[in-house]
Amino acid sequence: MHDIREAFGLDARVAVVTGGASGIGRSVAEVLASAGARVVLGDVDAQGASEVAAGIQAQGGEALAVKTDISQRPEVEALVECATGEWGGLDIMCNVAGIPTNGPLGELDEAEFDRVVGINVKGTLFGCQAAIAAMGSRGGSIINVASGAIDLAVPNYGLYALTKAAVTQLTQTLAVEVGSQGIRVNALAPGVTLTEFTQRHLKQADGSIDQQRLDAFVESMQKMSPLGLVGEAIDQAWLVLYLASDVSRFCTGQIWRANGGATIPH
Repeated sequence: MHDIREAFGLDARVAVVTGGASGIGRSVAEVLASAGARVVLGDVDAQGASEVAAGIQAQGGEALAVKTDISQRPEVEALVECATGEWGGLDIMCNVAGIPTNGPLGELDEAEFDRVVGINVKGTLFGCQAAIAAMGSRGGSIINVASGAIDLAVPNYGLYALTKAAVTQLTQTLAVEVGSQGIRVNALAPGVTLTEFTQRHLKQADGSIDQQRLDAFVESMQKMSPLGLVGEAIDQAWLVLYLASDVSRFCTGQIWRANGGATIPH
């Protein structure tokens, strides 16, 4: 018999989560902390990250927050160094932070290209590089976040999809390169998940959510899933817990899709 709690447990392990102030990143940080991990949250939203860390501490967990712009390599390295300096190592690296962008590829501005690639691609690479250096030969788990946009060609989402496709190739190549060090590298390709990230189009002039448009959006997304569901951040966080824990020891270089079946070929 296997001890399931021990298998999924992360007691005394050290995790870094970028984008930890909100959405999927916040849920990931809270779930990992609940499983026993010591968590360092990195985000450009320093106040939001600090509030999440304080909430984890209030529940008896261990967490720190560091203001981090992942497009800047020194800031990513400092984020990881905070974890290793405070708790002596790094076991789990979750590269969640990313930004959306909209518009047709034919009209894509070079400055926008550089901005989005700088965060979504370079930021993920910097996180992986810092994690590999910190993990060394002791092993660990790196979890990147791509997107369901890699599976469907949707007008006006081309640049975003391009960067997330790059994350999947980055993930698979790194998995081959660092497997001998005991480091596993996997990626999520989340389906529609109700967070600030996905609801940005539904806001009114005063910043509040237009409930009628939200209801219509949810209904349209539910129709894409055989389950009739729209995801929540926790659905992605549970998958991260699996990939961070020992139960996924035989899993690397894979793209994991918690998306309600929305991309099943018809």
